[in-house]
Amino acid sequence: MATKQQVLVLYLSSSALDANVIAWARYDGTGKDDHMSGDSDEPLYRSGMEALADGWRLIQASPLAAHAPGDEFRTGYLKYEFFFEKLINDE
Repeated sequence: MATKQQVLVLYLSSSALDANVIAWARYDGTGKDDHMSGDSDEPLYRSGMEALADGWRLIQASPLAAHAPGDEFRTGYLKYEFFFEKLINDE
């Protein structure tokens, strides 16, 4: 039996796990999910807390870093990125 990984990336509106999801991506190493990132207008979860409650394990959160003066108005990146995983036993 092989263990395979699913990865969920959530971009939240703030550094708090209960903040709203504003963007997301999902990757399925099991090969069983044929959905691609961008297939849905609605995120799988409304917050990081909902993902945790559904069994996703948090493996990385963005470091909290102060904006340089003037950067707080930049829109070219999403600051609050959280990586989650699920390990699936392939039978």
